[in-house]
Amino acid sequence: MAQARRANVSDYYSKLPRVAQPHLGELRRLCQQELPRAEEVLHWNTPAFVQDGTRLVMLQSFKKHASLRFPTRYFSTVAEDVASAGFDAGAGFIKLPYDTGLPVDLLSRLIAGRRDEFESTGAAW
Repeated sequence: MAQARRANVSDYYSKLPRVAQPHLGELRRLCQQELPRAEEVLHWNTPAFVQDGTRLVMLQSFKKHASLRFPTRYFSTVAEDVASAGFDAGAGFIKLPYDTGLPVDLLSRLIAGRRDEFESTGAAW
């Protein structure tokens, strides 16, 4: 079932299921910490962090997990780190089950790496 259209970022977070709130709240905090120049906006009805008009990362909430999504080109350079940490991944995202603690250090490195890639090369989504 498709998620109802959200009016803005605050509306998105206020309507998250209780099980999703801790993970999405922590992902949001990590993004704000590692992407201080980025603005949080809704893109495709999910939170995205945008800097200088370019999407850097997106957050997604599903029934049993959250995902942190990156451009596939960037994510392919860090996918081995994700697998080594024991997390499932897809084309451009790390899957973060709600019943498992977040790998905060890994996530911070991934987010900072995407920021650094963008700031040094201007790599778009």
